[in-house]
Amino acid sequence: MKPSKVIKKEITVRVHHDASQLTEDEQRLIREAQASIKRAYAPYSKFSVGSAVLLENGKIICGSNQENAVYPLGLCAERVALFTAGSHFPDIPVIALALATQKALKPDEVPVFPCGSCRQVLIESETRHHHDIKLLITGSDGRIYVIDSVKKILPFAFQGDSLK
Repeated sequence: MKPSKVIKKEITVRVHHDASQLTEDEQRLIREAQASIKRAYAPYSKFSVGSAVLLENGKIICGSNQENAVYPLGLCAERVALFTAGSHFPDIPVIALALATQKALKPDEVPVFPCGSCRQVLIESETRHHHDIKLLITGSDGRIYVIDSVKKILPFAFQGDSLK
């Protein structure tokens, strides 16, 4: 009998205390995501989220969460932005996605990261365009969590190759 095998996956998250160390495009992307919070429709959860994606052609597409009384029919901010970008610019890769909430964070609390469904849509976009998507995640305290690729937060992703 073969001995068991252990697979260990680690992620690296860079935490910036403010946006000053980011590029101008990344700073603008975060500002757009924060502005998108105001366009959220969240009458049930009262949890508004804004997102913005930066495309390779320089365009920024924003999204906000859109709830429904029947919860599964709503959409997260990330998917709103990604699907809008894919619909208008189907052949242009997404370079980065910024995600913002107004949730008041406790001193050691991290901001909200994409849910499982959004991670799956993000990994599909990375795979489709053969291009990593940088994640810029921020909360109410101004700290920014940077992850270089969605693969880092979804290491055992279900992808098209899984269907073969």
